[in-house]
Amino acid sequence: ILLLYIQKKTFGVGGNTIHLVTVSACMRLACHRSRNNIRQAKIVKGRSINLALSHRGRQALKQVGMEDTIVSKGIPMHSRMIHSLNGTQYPIPYGKKGQVTLLLQPAETYSNTKLNFAHKLLNWSTETGAMTFLRADGAKEEIQADLIVGCDGAFSAIRKQFLRQSRFNFSQTYIPHGYLELTMPPINGEFAMKPNYLHIWPRNTFMMIALPNLDKTFTCTLFMPFDEFENVTTGDQVIEFFQKYFPDAIPLIGADALKRDYFRLPAQAMVSVKCSPYHLSDKCVLMGDAAHAVVPFYGQGMNAGFEDCLVFNEIMDQLNEDFSAVLPEYTRVRVPDDHAIADLAMYNYVEMRSHVNSKWFLFRKYIDNFLHIIMPRTIIPLYTMVTFTRTRYHEAVKRWHWQDKVRNDIVTRRACWPWHCLKFSDLASLMTCHFFNKEN
Repeated sequence: ILLLYIQKKTFGVGGNTIHLVTVSACMRLACHRSRNNIRQAKIVKGRSINLALSHRGRQALKQVGMEDTIVSKGIPMHSRMIHSLNGTQYPIPYGKKGQVTLLLQPAETYSNTKLNFAHKLLNWSTETGAMTFLRADGAKEEIQADLIVGCDGAFSAIRKQFLRQSRFNFSQTYIPHGYLELTMPPINGEFAMKPNYLHIWPRNTFMMIALPNLDKTFTCTLFMPFDEFENVTTGDQVIEFFQKYFPDAIPLIGADALKRDYFRLPAQAMVSVKCSPYHLSDKCVLMGDAAHAVVPFYGQGMNAGFEDCLVFNEIMDQLNEDFSAVLPEYTRVRVPDDHAIADLAMYNYVEMRSHVNSKWFLFRKYIDNFLHIIMPRTIIPLYTMVTFTRTRYHEAVKRWHWQDKVRNDIVTRRACWPWHCLKFSDLASLMTCHFFNKEN
């Protein structure tokens, strides 16, 4: 749990990931975490994960002066690279030239932050903001907070108090697919595949992806239904499975390493969390995964968490840091957006594992990009809106559905009207008609 102290008040922030709340000169920041200090540990237990940083996250980092530091630690990602079953590869660009996603693994702290590790939250009061922590030495520590910002992950200890309150909505959904991580080592000191791509092996009901790391390895993640994982029980079955579905990956990962690493850890579960409201009177507010844990298929989990902080700061400025007004407004603004990205992340798993194999999907992407080139302010691909702008998530979804109708109308006309006969004036007429319908 992260606690931020202000001279006149105590402002509590919770965090598995330290979020980016701007601290003014009159504030002191203290972070309380239940885990030990990873930088001092001789043996680090747990799992690592590649993080995708895009426009929303970069804007939050920019506000606190950390964008350049973080971006310098990243690897730019220009496109998806699709690996077909027959071994052929083809890219699907994310957006226009210059729009890239960055993969990160660093953990950063702030000069005005005091870090307190091995502090486990035992309880907190919704009335007074009093918090009780259990330290590593077994002693209890009491801390008073006027505002607690809970950023303590999908299984938030802060959120447990919300569940005891009337009219608090909460849902938790485990998808039937799990994930397993494998490592693709360098070849002669260099990346085994082209590094500036998200490599995807889509196989309809499951998929494998590979993301580059700074040490020239790739982290390969196999996403698959749990019952499929359970059907593979021996090293020979692993090789047989990969020969059938991912034959080009075997020499890159190594057969012996594949047999060993596949059984090193069991497949892990993935959960999506939705809740509302995000605040409790003027004492507590939830951010990040504590408010909206999402499955990882849109690369927006960290970015949405960072944007939470950016939106919160903007509302703090608008309402003069009046917590009684800021917190309800933050809930009103943020809940529909976070619920929208949770749904989009679920949808994008289907797109990544299945739709990218479809010629119809690729044709629709071509139409989207074509329309975006000739009408960049009117037609904006969904992925561009989500990843490369700060268009509100729920507004991006609404616009996406409207653009689907426009594209389908154009495709319908194409079926009986050759492209060379389809003039710009015809497209403009279509767009005017759809825009009128949208407004009405």
